[in-house]
Amino acid sequence: MRTTQKLLRSGLTVAATAALPLTLSAPAAVAWGSGISVSTSGTSVSVTTSACPSNGSSFGNASLLSSGQTNFAQGRQMPLTGTSSSQSAAWTGVSPGTFTVIVVCQDGTTAGTQSIIVAASAASTAPATPTISTRVSPSPSRGVMGGLGGAVKDYGTATVVGGGALVVTGTVAAVWFLRRRSKPHRL
Repeated sequence: MRTTQKLLRSGLTVAATAALPLTLSAPAAVAWGSGISVSTSGTSVSVTTSACPSNGSSFGNASLLSSGQTNFAQGRQMPLTGTSSSQSAAWTGVSPGTFTVIVVCQDGTTAGTQSIIVAASAASTAPATPTISTRVSPSPSRGVMGGLGGAVKDYGTATVVGGGALVVTGTVAAVWFLRRRSKPHRL
């Protein structure tokens, strides 16, 4: 009986130790939106970043997605212009609604994503009055974004397996602990 308990403990320890590096290697979801700055003025939306290096001819593209659009290619795309220290893009004639701005550098990396809300003013003849949302996640029409990570990015097989191993390890350890506590102590 004691040999079985020692094997079970060492097996759980090995499983947890093996799964830990896999989960720690996953990219942090907190970085979303930190590489760009989005602003609005009237019916114009602009984005500024310094995260995109130039390949000599371009810095990358920015896309303005409405609430029904789900990927970069569906939005209104604009090329980034500027210098090596600051790049920007702007859209004019933006109608009221919720939009997501995504910036993709010319090397294929995403500089950031940020949602904004352009609201119509109270007077129907006046131009739209923009407000900036502090949300960094995509618009609500894309589903519930619980927490910081899982729904935001697809992490790949290694991360999912590592997380699954940690869940299974925790469940087995909890069951083992509760069963052990329910037995009367023997001396």
